Amino acid sequence: MISVSNVTKLMNGIPLYSEASFQINPGEKVGLVGPNGAGKTTFFNLIAGMDRPDEGQIALAPNMRISYFSQNVGEMAGRSAIEEVMKGNERLVELDAQLKDFETKLCDPDLDPDEMNKVLEQMGDAQTEFEKLGGYELETNAQEILSGLGIGPDRHNRPVEDFSGGWKMRIALAKVLITLPDIILMDEPTNYLDMETILWLEKWLQNFKGSVFMTSHDRVFMNNVAKKIVEVSPYGVNTFSGNYDFYEKEKEIRKKQQEANFARQQATLKKEEEFIAKFKARASHAAQVQSRVKKLDKIDRVEVEADLEQMSIMLPEIPRGGNDVAILKDVSKKWVNSEGSDLWVFEKLNTVVSRQEKLALVGVNGAGKSTLMKVIASKTDPTSGEVKIGPSVKMGYFGQYSFENLNMENTVFEEVRSRLPGASDGFLRNLLAAFLFKGDEVFKKVRYLSGGEKSRVILAGLLSTPYNLLLLDEPTNHLDIGSREVLLDALKRYEGTILFVSHDRFFLHELATKVLEVDKGNVYLHPGNYKSYLELKS
Repeated sequence: MISVSNVTKLMNGIPLYSEASFQINPGEKVGLVGPNGAGKTTFFNLIAGMDRPDEGQIALAPNMRISYFSQNVGEMAGRSAIEEVMKGNERLVELDAQLKDFETKLCDPDLDPDEMNKVLEQMGDAQTEFEKLGGYELETNAQEILSGLGIGPDRHNRPVEDFSGGWKMRIALAKVLITLPDIILMDEPTNYLDMETILWLEKWLQNFKGSVFMTSHDRVFMNNVAKKIVEVSPYGVNTFSGNYDFYEKEKEIRKKQQEANFARQQATLKKEEEFIAKFKARASHAAQVQSRVKKLDKIDRVEVEADLEQMSIMLPEIPRGGNDVAILKDVSKKWVNSEGSDLWVFEKLNTVVSRQEKLALVGVNGAGKSTLMKVIASKTDPTSGEVKIGPSVKMGYFGQYSFENLNMENTVFEEVRSRLPGASDGFLRNLLAAFLFKGDEVFKKVRYLSGGEKSRVILAGLLSTPYNLLLLDEPTNHLDIGSREVLLDALKRYEGTILFVSHDRFFLHELATKVLEVDKGNVYLHPGNYKSYLELKS
């Protein structure tokens, strides 16, 4: 279906990858993994025909239909959400226009019989293709996909201009899914999605008859959809015939085999080099020495892959706070909507957050998780009721809009210094190096950072300050799988209290000791972990 053969791609004269080869077969679901900057998005652009390899070739099956979801949604204006999605299937729009044109021609009483037969034949072909591509169910499918992605029927006819950037990403994703192509290319499709829509998309892709080639920082999503993994690394492009868990285990096995081969080869080389050094001055051994020198020159040297650099988070000593970290008494919150009506998010919530709990805040989209987090963090006032923070509790907050609090004109170094004003230059340099900002990267302006880099800047300041209460609203957004797991390890070691929102199921399973569910204006405390919470809900 798609064959990548000996592809080399240069970036500023330096190879992103050399002689890369792999295949995507009909109906295969393939995950693309690798560190940031390894060239994953470049592979999507190459397959989509938006870029060309410097060497090698990418062969596609004849008449293959490709749809590509990227993080660049482009301009959207002048249509309703449902119209925008339906227009995403350009071929169906084209066929629909052709069918209407054929109908108009057939209504002409003066139409020549031969011409009529010709029109009828063309119309039959167009109708067959229209039906095959789901043309008669186009609007129904568009409604179903939009609703599955969290945009309910009450918003289907709203102008796309009224939607925020995150919601426009969902509309763009719906436009890709509606085409039902031979293969879907997906660059981080779970960004900006909540748990319900991630689960819906996961199921949709599992049932999709075509192929999928995708990258995602959500390891559970990748595990449940992808049945083959293509890894891009500084050491080459390799294929693993299983899901993400299989890839991790197989990669470790290959690494150990590689280390064993390296050790054996080094022992052989050492013996040969000792022989050469011992006898090179003896004329009687000249032929043997020369033979062994040539043999050494021809040997393909085994290289051991170095572990890719990861964040290294050292936590400060956490001061002890009170046992009751946060007490909510009859807390209510309402917003006033665009029509001027009151919209109650929750009413008369009562709960206590206790010391050293790691509480997952869960609930359907719109239940009020982020709003409750802001109320506890004093980022917004409750409409009524009271939030009491316990004695000696020092709070740190990471929110969905934390990026807006960054000074875009600061360098990375200046931004972290503003968050840790008492720290020495040496401490800040070491801290930034631990968060993968090294050398001149610390002088890069914040405005030029990627989403993941901005998250690392905020987390560097947050996790280096001795807070004993952390409020984390989607801290894993924009972080790759490796960085998420390093953050997870740090939060497991953290000795304070954590209240967090996450749509990463692996993160939820590994971190939560209790679950606080926001549902229909109430909160319910589940004393067990996330697994026991799901079992109780099922």
